[in-house]
Amino acid sequence: MDFLLLLAGIAGLWLGTELTVGGALAIARRHQLSEFFVGLVILSIGSDLPEIAVAVDTGIKGLMGNDVSGVVVGTSIGSVVAQIGFVLGFAGMISFLTLPRAFVVRHGSVLLGATVLLFLMAMDGKITRIEGLALISGYVAYVMALMNGETVPEEEPGQLAGGGFKSWVLLLIGLGAVTWSSEITVTSVVNIAYSFDISEALISVLIIGLGTSLPELSISISAIMKKKTHMSVGNIIGSNILDTLLPLGIAASISLVSVERQFIQFDLPFILVLTLVVLGFFYARPGVAKREALVILSLYFGYVTVKLMQF
Repeated sequence: MDFLLLLAGIAGLWLGTELTVGGALAIARRHQLSEFFVGLVILSIGSDLPEIAVAVDTGIKGLMGNDVSGVVVGTSIGSVVAQIGFVLGFAGMISFLTLPRAFVVRHGSVLLGATVLLFLMAMDGKITRIEGLALISGYVAYVMALMNGETVPEEEPGQLAGGGFKSWVLLLIGLGAVTWSSEITVTSVVNIAYSFDISEALISVLIIGLGTSLPELSISISAIMKKKTHMSVGNIIGSNILDTLLPLGIAASISLVSVERQFIQFDLPFILVLTLVVLGFFYARPGVAKREALVILSLYFGYVTVKLMQF
């Protein structure tokens, strides 16, 4: 029963995210927000709503004396690995991926810096409230730096179409679905872990982490089909920056987050290596072709194999 609830929870997270993003985009168009703002803030945060919802639920449970830190840490790490390993590798098998070198330097350095910062904070086995607030502040500073100089576009005929009552209803239903699904997902993971004496962190890495990456997979494939490979890769890198800083920052700002030793000794170093490999492909080569994509996928499935051996 708990396995069915887990699948239902992940499906609900995905559906709720789709509804939320759709409603938010329509509202943004109605209020004349720039495409830059829509892509950076709404799509980035919207596609990561599952991870954020899990983080909030985990933090609240921690305040109530039920420490399920492994769920939020595992979900965040699993999502980062799935996105830059599976999603990007899969996208590279479909189409040749390119990215301007300036983008790689600017945003890649932020991603590497965020990963190193998280690793240093987690080395003592916990992320405190102050450290959590620092992670949140880091992401806010990143967004503000990117938005510096952005201007609101001039009104154009027909630009106010959509974004009415229906969009607000979709937005609220989506947020409700995400909230409800996050509670089901976290609870079912904890129950499964207790029933089979398996680490809840391990289940979160392999199942929830991959499941909550479905929005990024959907966005990336859609962008490739529209011949917008820059958007596909940019979405993954931007989403990974958010996943590294925001969910754990939110959870830790609510209650102390414990970090298991396996994450410090293996998972976080692996993320750093995988990130360096991917960014290296984009920086040193014209882009990611099938050969590079195969290397990335091999690293991802190698990681999954190692994690499965821990069952």
